[in-house]
Amino acid sequence: MAAPGPFQRPGPPSSLLLPAVLTFSGIAVLCGLGIWQLERRAWKEGLLAAIAERVHAPPTDFPPPARWASLTPEKDEYRHVRLEGRFLNDKEAHLQANLVSRGSDDGELGYDILTPLELADGSLVIVNRGFVPLARKDAATRPEGQIEGETSVTGLIRFPQAHPWFVPADEPRRNIWFSRDPAPIAEAFELRRVAPVMVDADAGEGSSGAAKAGAPRGGQTRLTLPNNHLQYALTWFGLAIVLATVFGTYAVRRRA
Repeated sequence: MAAPGPFQRPGPPSSLLLPAVLTFSGIAVLCGLGIWQLERRAWKEGLLAAIAERVHAPPTDFPPPARWASLTPEKDEYRHVRLEGRFLNDKEAHLQANLVSRGSDDGELGYDILTPLELADGSLVIVNRGFVPLARKDAATRPEGQIEGETSVTGLIRFPQAHPWFVPADEPRRNIWFSRDPAPIAEAFELRRVAPVMVDADAGEGSSGAAKAGAPRGGQTRLTLPNNHLQYALTWFGLAIVLATVFGTYAVRRRA
């Protein structure tokens, strides 16, 4: 049989089954991602509400060692607590950080000073006393801020954070840390009975609650968390609509 001429109608169109399967699979994936973002939005709103409630609640006593194993981020992250003890100033660790401030110096590069606080029973809690500039990393540059003897601290419970691949490795020999995790710090300083969480001291932390000149700047917990999940969800749903529209246009032209 001769091939159809240039003005003859072509043969029957090829099947749309494979394009349809691929399209609807893509739509299902995109809609799934959109639903997941809506679920993340609900989770983030619940987290923000919990943070607001815990941060502004009166401080309660830090849990004793017998309860450490039962601490969880879901019920204890950002919980406002109170501790009493004495700082082991000779074992302070330096966490590279950016200043959390409401002023123009917000984001300044420096160090958070992480100092073990020895409680009455001999157990230890690593306290993030606050921020110091790069030039004041060495404790000898701020002797007036070193608290000696019994003191009280209030602050927020913080759980260890994952160490992202793009963040430099900790440098225990130089006492420079990039991850918020009490376990490796305790190992480096040969500390025992260390709580599995840290405490971010409140702003104005100091002996008996009074800030000392030269002390690290407390209140280094960033409480504003991004919540863009609705925007992400609408993006995924929008892409699903675009994909469906493209396939519909393609199918109509193939059948025409």
